[in-house]
Amino acid sequence: MNPSEMHRDASRLRSQRWFGPDDLRSFGHRSRLKGMGWADDDYAGKPVIGILNTWSDLNTCHSHLRERAEDVKRGVWQAGGFPVEVPVLSLGEMLMKPSTMLYRNLLAMETEEVLRCHPIDGVVLMGGCDKTTPALIMGAITMDLPAIYLPCGPMLSAHYRENTLGSGSDAWKYWAERRAGNLCDDAWCEIENCIARSAGHCMTMGTASTMTAIAESLGLTLPGASSIPAVVAEHARMASRSGREIVNMVWGDRRPSTFLSSASFDNAIVTDMAIGGSTNAIVHVLAMARRAGVSLTLDRFDQLSRTTPVVANVRPSGTKYLMEDFYNAGGLRALLWQIRELLDLSCGTVNGRTLGANIANAEVFDSDVIRTLDTAIAPEGGTFVLRGNLSPHGCVIKPSAAEPRLLNHTGPAVVFENYPDMKARLNLDGTGITPDSVLILRSAGPLGGPGFPEWGMLPIPDRLLRAGVRDMVRLSDARMSGTSYGTCVLHVSPESHVGGPLAFVQNGDMIELNVAERRLQLHVSDDELARRQSQWVAPADKYGRGYGQLFSRHVTQAHEGCDFDFLQRGPAIPEPDIF
Repeated sequence: MNPSEMHRDASRLRSQRWFGPDDLRSFGHRSRLKGMGWADDDYAGKPVIGILNTWSDLNTCHSHLRERAEDVKRGVWQAGGFPVEVPVLSLGEMLMKPSTMLYRNLLAMETEEVLRCHPIDGVVLMGGCDKTTPALIMGAITMDLPAIYLPCGPMLSAHYRENTLGSGSDAWKYWAERRAGNLCDDAWCEIENCIARSAGHCMTMGTASTMTAIAESLGLTLPGASSIPAVVAEHARMASRSGREIVNMVWGDRRPSTFLSSASFDNAIVTDMAIGGSTNAIVHVLAMARRAGVSLTLDRFDQLSRTTPVVANVRPSGTKYLMEDFYNAGGLRALLWQIRELLDLSCGTVNGRTLGANIANAEVFDSDVIRTLDTAIAPEGGTFVLRGNLSPHGCVIKPSAAEPRLLNHTGPAVVFENYPDMKARLNLDGTGITPDSVLILRSAGPLGGPGFPEWGMLPIPDRLLRAGVRDMVRLSDARMSGTSYGTCVLHVSPESHVGGPLAFVQNGDMIELNVAERRLQLHVSDDELARRQSQWVAPADKYGRGYGQLFSRHVTQAHEGCDFDFLQRGPAIPEPDIF
């Protein structure tokens, strides 16, 4: 047997445990494939490639993934593999309540277990909507089969009359104008009809675009995959390329553990900062890194943020452009080439080449969309980590999406116990809210929400909107959409639901935000805080049974990635017995 034949020795395939032996159980496995119309020549001795598809009729972002799965299959067949499509949970951000974050870990568990229990040698992961990307990757990292990620791609840019619309960002903007009395009902309905122009995820640099860019920077996609709009022809070609590549990955045994490293995750953080990415990325990158055995903390994000300028002029951190513009300007490969001196270019990737080799010769075609380090839109990264007596384990803010005048601000707290309380009282007379107030929302963290919902961009009272106010300091243990903007301090940890200091803030307390010094301080004495803590009563559990109870008992706090504690650590699970 020559070396190339040894390299493609079918006896090495994991799926051969199901199909290879001459015994009754394998007879049953083979006969059931044949019951679906497959012949020996279709699958025998070939890598079985799982295609985990998060398509759903309730998920706009993934509504084209049925067709893309067929493109992936075409590539798998071309490379000599046997493709099998398996549906998994679709985390559609817009329609799932109370929050898709409640279910990220469920999809991660499903991904891991679907791969473990089936005769699969390698996998193409199909997703893109916010939590789908980290969930699929978390499960694949833990299972550690050859895996390649295929992002669903951003939707096309939208247009309202003479205005370009960005999903999420312009929804918030025009909703504020409507509440201020500046937008009529007919115009609002016109925007509703055109803001989501096609299949694909949000076309701003929200969580979806951020996480797919991070997946590419980690080396988990083919070069350029994260930037391609969902409905252009190149996206179908990338799908078939991914199908061909995963077969090669199986024969080459290129698993996540063979190329992911601490340097890979540093590259991911630098990429996140350079694109002005979603604050949510920190929670997801922490979870993915810990699945890969990399001990990552908030401190590392802060260190790299201080040395990484924002070079992607894409909304909401940027002033004008959307993801279709970013793609036309050269996409993520071009951006990574612009910041190459900040990256470890020796890190490996799914195609067996280094990150440096994958981005070599990338070009920027519009220098206003993708800036240089010298012409960056902000001198430091898109997300800062703050600390202080209100958030001893840390919290985050996106200063590039905030009004600069508020980045050093001290004001009196106006406290809302939960989201219903905020909705009921925000516009009432007598709340005492002024433009200098600091709006506080409690009960919005991983346990308090429940599920860590995107409530952190608290609305500004209508009367202030009518007076021209468009930003205020807002503080919560919630997340916010990556498409959101404003001076919003998020992910306060530990959360109020478990007795974090946010639970003890009272109306009128003075709160100091100093972003340049990375400080968030409650100006109340330690003795007074201790007195308030002694009187605090822990809230009741949200769930008495089911998955919600499992989530509540095992989810970690924001600064730890909000993974389940029993999934972040523990011995490897052996391959299933086949009897």
